[in-house]
Amino acid sequence: MIKHLLRMGIKKFSARYSYDASYMSHVVDHSTSAGLRLLALPLYGQFRGPEKALGIWAGAVVASTMEGDCGPCVQLVVDMALEAGVPAGQIELCLQGRAAEAGQMGLGFRFAQAAIADLPELEALRHEIEKGFGPEAVIAASFAASSGRVYPVLKRGLDYGHTCSRVSIENRMIEVAHQT
Repeated sequence: MIKHLLRMGIKKFSARYSYDASYMSHVVDHSTSAGLRLLALPLYGQFRGPEKALGIWAGAVVASTMEGDCGPCVQLVVDMALEAGVPAGQIELCLQGRAAEAGQMGLGFRFAQAAIADLPELEALRHEIEKGFGPEAVIAASFAASSGRVYPVLKRGLDYGHTCSRVSIENRMIEVAHQT
C-alpha cells in the first residue's frame, strides 16, 4: 500500500513539472524505506524562509543544482522558481553567468556558489542577506545551497544522470553557462 501511494505521488510530481522521475520510481520499487526518505528530502530543500527573500532561496537552489547538473534538474528548479513567482529575467541572468546583475536572485546564487566553494566572499554575502532579509533568509539560502546538489548526484549514482542541456524559460531556450 505504501509503495502504491509513493508511486502515485511520483507520478503526480512528474506530470506537474514534465519531469522524468524514473529514478524515484526505481528507488521506491527496490526499497520502500529508501523511497520514503527520498520523498522527504523536499522538506529540507524547499524551506524558503521569509516571503520577501524568495529570490534569495531560488538563486541558491539554482546555483547549487547547476553545480551538480546542467540539465533536467536545473529545469525542474527553474520551473519551481517561476511557479513561486521569481522573475524570469533574474533566473535567465543567473543561468547565463550574470548573477551580479540578477538582483535578489543573483545574491542567493552568488551566496550558494561561495558556500559550495568556500570562497572568501561568503562572509560578505551572508552579511548582506542577513542585513537585508534576516537570519531566516540565510538559513533558507544555506539549506538551498546544500540541497540542490543532492538530486543530480543521486541520479548519477543510480545511472539516471543526463548530459547538459539548455533550459526553457517562458518557452525560450536559454544556454546555461557552465560553472567553474
